[in-house]
Amino acid sequence: MARKRRVFEAGHGRKLMVIVDETPEVEGALFYAAGRAHHTNGQIVLLYVIETENQFWEGVRQVQLEEQTNKAKALFRLFRRKLSNEGLEPAGIEEVIREGKKVEQILKHIDEDEDIAILVLGASKDVAGPGPLVSSLAAGVTAGKFPIPITIVPGDLAIEDIKALA
Repeated sequence: MARKRRVFEAGHGRKLMVIVDETPEVEGALFYAAGRAHHTNGQIVLLYVIETENQFWEGVRQVQLEEQTNKAKALFRLFRRKLSNEGLEPAGIEEVIREGKKVEQILKHIDEDEDIAILVLGASKDVAGPGPLVSSLAAGVTAGKFPIPITIVPGDLAIEDIKALA
């Protein structure tokens, strides 16, 4: 059973979570989440999941973790700068890096942070489909049992359209 959300209780606040990666659709999700958070005095959580392969040597695994952590921090800086340039600065931005399988880590983090109220995903505008994350979370096995609402931002929306909708 999913943990109760406490976003409206004293000492808690509403958070919108965005999964950070290097896909183009993440920007739409980021701008929408930041706009909603800005207008509702909420916060956003940027979650980067390091999906390490099973490495035989611990040294190789450590190097891979360090490289991926540096990449995550660079993406966080880039996205903070983009939000600032667009005038979309929410009350707070939380940066989280986790290691493991993406869907499992998303669900674990949502379970651990009872203030996360909405997961915001960007859909790819590719004709092949909305992207692997949207497909696995919004239309996959977990869709009917997901612990919080999922908002999907269409990939064709321009930043100005997203800002007007948020």
